[in-house]
Amino acid sequence: MLKVDIDPNSGFCAGVIRAITKAEENLSEGGRLYSLGAIVHNDAELGRLSGKGLVTIDKEDLGDIVDASGERLLIRAHGEPPQTYEIAKEKGFRIIDCTCPVVLKLQKSIRETWQRIHYMGGDGQIVIFGRVGHAEVLGLAGQIGGDAIVVEDIKTLTEAIREGRVDPHKPVEIFSQTTKNPTEYRELCNWLRNVMAKACQMDAESFEKQHLLNVHNTICSQVASRHSKLSKFAASHSIIVFVSGKASSNGKVLCELCRANNIRTYHIDSVAELREAWFRPDDNVGVCGATSTPKWLLEDVAAHIENFCS
Repeated sequence: MLKVDIDPNSGFCAGVIRAITKAEENLSEGGRLYSLGAIVHNDAELGRLSGKGLVTIDKEDLGDIVDASGERLLIRAHGEPPQTYEIAKEKGFRIIDCTCPVVLKLQKSIRETWQRIHYMGGDGQIVIFGRVGHAEVLGLAGQIGGDAIVVEDIKTLTEAIREGRVDPHKPVEIFSQTTKNPTEYRELCNWLRNVMAKACQMDAESFEKQHLLNVHNTICSQVASRHSKLSKFAASHSIIVFVSGKASSNGKVLCELCRANNIRTYHIDSVAELREAWFRPDDNVGVCGATSTPKWLLEDVAAHIENFCS
């Protein structure tokens, strides 16, 4: 008989819960609430909040607005560069800052590291492991006027070194986007450490003593722990239905993690994408999702799967 389990560790992370809670509190006061970018990469949840009065705008919309006196603008959990706050204030918006505390701490660390580098003569380099163009990464790089090299994997880091954008002979301070895969971050840092040691003609022990590579542990602990737990969840079920918006960076990472542990992994963003043909009568189905996936949607998906065999 088909059995369906919902991953207890899936669903909104603390930063997203905080942002949505603040949005709902403000919407309860009546009127519109503008969100700069999608507050969460999930169409179903966006639709629910839109029905309450949330209006999503992008950077171009923000630039086109002439006078927003009295209007409220929500900064989502991803965070924004300082310039965004300046523009919003000039337009007259009342800012509701929902930047995740973990992201705020990372932004501060990058600013302080950049200031220290330049105080000591500007020889160091800041590298950010993250998705190019991702809202959080843009906010991180924006803290230091874009003076950072963003790499997505070992391949793009190799290209950055070959093109001279990252010099393996000079000190490197490396940070990660908070929602990246911790295993991938560790592998990339180990690879860079070996390349830098070789370029500096040092053995591993001598290189470590020079502190030429400083790896900052900036992946959210809640996200990091979710990776190991999700791997076990995916491996312990015969089929996985992963629920998240297709634009979610965290969703893509976690879905691939599931697929690496269970080849029968299907990625959907709504119940409309479910197919009865995927399931067998004796399947043990695991339903899970990203940090941007609401619990109510996971429960809805699980109920629809159970109905296939009722």
